[in-house]
Amino acid sequence: MGTKTHQMSEDGTIDERFRGRISRPGDARYEEDRIVWNGMRDAHPDIIARCSGVGDVKEAVEFAREADIPVAVRGGGHNVAGTAVRDGGLVIDLSEMRSVTVDPEHRRVRAQGGATWADVDWETQAFRLVAPGGVVSETGIAGLTLGGGYGWTRRKLGLTCDSLVSADVITGEGEFVHASEDEHEDLLWALRGGGGGVGVVTSFEYECLRLGPEVFFLGALYPLDDGEAVLSAWREFMTDAPDEITVDALIWSVPPDPMFPEELHGTPFIGVVGMYAGPPERGPEAMQPLREIGTPLLDLSGPMPYLQVQSMLDAAFPDGDRYYWKSHYFAAFDDDETETILDFARRRPSPRTLVPIRSLGGEIARVGSDETAFGDRSAAALLSIDGTWEDPADDAENVAWVREFWDATKEYSTGATYVNFSMLERDEASRTSFTANEERLAAVKERYDPDGVFAPVETVTVTE
Repeated sequence: MGTKTHQMSEDGTIDERFRGRISRPGDARYEEDRIVWNGMRDAHPDIIARCSGVGDVKEAVEFAREADIPVAVRGGGHNVAGTAVRDGGLVIDLSEMRSVTVDPEHRRVRAQGGATWADVDWETQAFRLVAPGGVVSETGIAGLTLGGGYGWTRRKLGLTCDSLVSADVITGEGEFVHASEDEHEDLLWALRGGGGGVGVVTSFEYECLRLGPEVFFLGALYPLDDGEAVLSAWREFMTDAPDEITVDALIWSVPPDPMFPEELHGTPFIGVVGMYAGPPERGPEAMQPLREIGTPLLDLSGPMPYLQVQSMLDAAFPDGDRYYWKSHYFAAFDDDETETILDFARRRPSPRTLVPIRSLGGEIARVGSDETAFGDRSAAALLSIDGTWEDPADDAENVAWVREFWDATKEYSTGATYVNFSMLERDEASRTSFTANEERLAAVKERYDPDGVFAPVETVTVTE
């Protein structure tokens, strides 16, 4: 597949010029290195190459080409489908590459491909800047950006990928490429929400918003029995909400966490949770109607450090739990969807399972479907069915519930699913938001990975 330009070790597995750590089955760190966030993903790669820098990434890609072995790329390892690892083949692991550099004058931040949003947020908030990351701080920047990216600033700034201004990439031919609006703009287009698979992105550069250190956080939790009233009020409120307001409806059970009163632990609730991406003193008045829908079980609303908002949901998604998710985009959200969603929410087999309904619109919808690889942005809401539990013995029950829920709400869907909230099974693979751009994406992949080094990873499949 390529010309040999490096020395091979005696077992023919990786070159001796690799500076990072190599793990193989039987090595002391192998079991630790192969584990990813989703405990359902139990893949066993032949080689894990933990890269120390761009040179290591280049060596790993060149080795994969020469050896003709399949590749997976790991950034944060937080993808629910577990695409960061694979059975057999080579994992190019960027998790040691987490450097972040801020340019406060130009409101830009550049981060290596293994960085998490916790890494980026910490550095940008030192300058009162925000890059539009996700809602769980331990999520890797790479997967979130390549899949689109929904965070608390999304209606103000758009998707995470919309703020991507440049990227450094090692292509499938082992070449280093800088993608921006001025050079390799076709590659930048593909990196903006096209799902990845065109190379290893070793660094991402984002445009930032001046925001923080405090923001106004909304967190009003109501009894689940008030579900119809809460969803109706939330839907009406978001119809003409300003872009600074991003609020989601969230169905969950109060977790056994010290921040919640002990007497409420385990209580099912429906909450309105969000953030005001503007001067925090304007937040209370702007979001007050959502705090008065009924009598809340608990109201956590108030001024809060942005860093705290960004990590509030971390405890809901610990490493090693079992995760099985599916999603739908809704063109509209009305009483029919409400009834079906609440019916399934009341029958969640695990109190750990979340059902967020994300508000869209705002700046997201102002970007044309062909301006980025992400594709269609016309949806009003995104339903995510986040099956979450601990015991492998409960796999079948929880997976069946998620699938039944997803099937029951399919009739309300635009026909698309969000790639980052998907197990990428056969019933979802052709339903991503970027399906309409698939021909253009295929052309970009052919240019930068003509030999298919970064072919899709076969993900977790659960049988009945």
